[in-house]
Amino acid sequence: MIKRGQTIELVIEDMAFGGKGIARIHDDNGAFVLFVQNAFPGQKVLARIVKKRKRHAECSLLKVLERSPQEVESPYQEISGAPYINVPPKLQEELKKEVTLEVYRRLANLKNIDELFDEFIPSPEHFHYRNKMEYSFSSIEHDIETDEEIDDAFALGFKHRGTWWKVESLNKASGLFDEEWETFLKEFRDFLFKTGLPAWHPPRKDGFFRHIVVRKSFYEDKLLINMVTSSEGIESFNLQAVGDFLQEKMGSRIAGFQHTINDNVADRAKIENGDCTLVFGKDHVIEELNGLLFEISMESFFQTNPKSAEQLYNKALDYVFEGNRSLNNKVVMDLFCGTGTIGQLLTQRTEETKIIGVDIVEEAISDAKRNAKRNEIEGIEFYAADVGKFLKAYPDYEGKIDTIVLDPPRAGIAPKTLLKVIQLGAERIVYISCNPSTQARDIKTLEEYGYKTKKVSLVDQFPHTSHIEAIALFEK
Repeated sequence: MIKRGQTIELVIEDMAFGGKGIARIHDDNGAFVLFVQNAFPGQKVLARIVKKRKRHAECSLLKVLERSPQEVESPYQEISGAPYINVPPKLQEELKKEVTLEVYRRLANLKNIDELFDEFIPSPEHFHYRNKMEYSFSSIEHDIETDEEIDDAFALGFKHRGTWWKVESLNKASGLFDEEWETFLKEFRDFLFKTGLPAWHPPRKDGFFRHIVVRKSFYEDKLLINMVTSSEGIESFNLQAVGDFLQEKMGSRIAGFQHTINDNVADRAKIENGDCTLVFGKDHVIEELNGLLFEISMESFFQTNPKSAEQLYNKALDYVFEGNRSLNNKVVMDLFCGTGTIGQLLTQRTEETKIIGVDIVEEAISDAKRNAKRNEIEGIEFYAADVGKFLKAYPDYEGKIDTIVLDPPRAGIAPKTLLKVIQLGAERIVYISCNPSTQARDIKTLEEYGYKTKKVSLVDQFPHTSHIEAIALFEK
């Protein structure tokens, strides 16, 4: 009898969208289905039952007991954020495509998705593709060699799968981020340990060292580092010595080093928040997309895989101009525009088009305006406003918008906001989504209100994970 909280050994037979491995237990009533997050077909796993329903259960993956015959050995340290690092990239891509198209069939009722499907765009780089990484400290370590918990430790790396208090120290590169930096991290950890100040103790909510956040510019080949600590014992902390050590070991690769004091005990409070000091260098890096330069600070939102983001945006812009349409003297609206990347790239393809970018995050709009100025781009206006309320504030735009580009957050568009977007009456909508299941839900609404799905493409921005981005083109 399956119970919530129970641990169970399972053989994964199949895969569903969102990285859920499928196992089945057969009894007199037929098959009972178990979904195991981040498991892969062919693996034998140890899982914990998290939710139990009548004919299925949701499980968390505790441990891979036996590898799938399709997996290969990876030279990198396996981390919970890259569950498929041992699966050949080609196979990852085939499975992602298959399970995602099934989501459109099921949730969007697009029975003809195979005809609408345009292309699958793989990531140009399968390894070391990320431009941002967050590492956690903990005085409770999960030893990956012995599989045991060590108290009173000094761990620096990533949370152990399914826990918020235990950290697995990163002893060699993860394969996702800058290899030189991650190879050096073990030496940096030893240096910080010798300061005598303790790592954060998550259950007790005390300690000194909390996080290290690193941003990378591929364009400059530089790293921006932010060390986050509490103020507990700060008087005996020699910040300058840490800065000197970083400069001595990593030299000119370090664009800047910041120190943030964050005494907020919430584990997932935005870790960059707090009292920030620039120890040396700059507080930003510069990244390039399609020849345009973007200034990225620690807090800026920017696509995590810039080389893949270029392909994503180029495909979205192809859809904006699909059928050799002229957008001269027309209005294009970029909703949920973030730092205004799409709108700025759009100006490279058209001169006589008015472009409007809207986002609720004021800092993102400030970044967008600054980047547009840096790139000497005119003909684009940015508004810090709630997308749903924009029309009320600017009623003049109703009926005047030719094309809307949407790039909402993971949760998708709030139903009321989507209706307001439809009310704008654009001839064409290009919808970028980092979660095809919420996009599929929204497709149903768009089709009900007179839009027709014309094309769908998938972009793999996150190799070795279950995440996939989608771009869909709709016409009135």
